Amino acid sequence: MIKKLKDLLSLILDVPIEAIKDDSGPHNIDTWDSFNGLLIASELERVFNVKFTMDEIVSVKTVKDIKEALERYGVKMTEDD
Repeated sequence: MIKKLKDLLSLILDVPIEAIKDDSGPHNIDTWDSFNGLLIASELERVFNVKFTMDEIVSVKTVKDIKEALERYGVKMTEDD
């Protein structure tokens, strides 16, 4: 699932997959603006079949936050997918 998440973020943010780290976020990826943040939330909901609250969407600051939010919805963040 981590590969699927990184592929999605790489595509939306137009950055190499290697640039996607746990501490990646709007503070260190220039293309992670408010528009792309909403696009990320929308695509995560579609791809992982979850529904985030607005509080969850605005509280996400890093890839690690995304992983933790997905795990709260039962999505297992494993490397082997």
